[in-house]
Amino acid sequence: MSDLEALAPRVIARCRELNVRVVLAEACTGGLITAALTDVPGASAVVERGFVPYSNESKGEQLGVPLALLRAHGSVSAEAVGAMVAGALERSWADWGVAETGIAGPGGGTEQKPVGLVFVAVQRRGKPAVVERHLFTGDRRAVRQAAAARGLALLLEELAVES
Repeated sequence: MSDLEALAPRVIARCRELNVRVVLAEACTGGLITAALTDVPGASAVVERGFVPYSNESKGEQLGVPLALLRAHGSVSAEAVGAMVAGALERSWADWGVAETGIAGPGGGTEQKPVGLVFVAVQRRGKPAVVERHLFTGDRRAVRQAAAARGLALLLEELAVES
């Protein structure tokens, strides 16, 4: 069982316990987090909706991320993921948002932003986002799986504070 498969039922159970719903904004994982959560029975009580804004244009259209912000900081940045999670919450009925953006590879990396660089954000509606920067290793699949798992793990950590 992968980390992602192990975390998803825990997230669903904790969200149900707290009676909260989640919105996802997944760029580099392309919906892996949403898929993992919706594999779990009872997910419909938790997953409010998911966005897969892969291009810069879709980040603007779907989530309201300003193109000027993306031009200034790049789509793989703390600023971008923070705007993504805030935009997802604004466009949903969810209590919590999870967003990620990164470079899964094998191409697309630079010296400043190498392959494996991922930013993950979790935000409770009405509170500031918690943003993390990670440099995951492995092939494209491994980076995407690690990013998705970290998104769920960070959500669980933040939900623990809610008790």
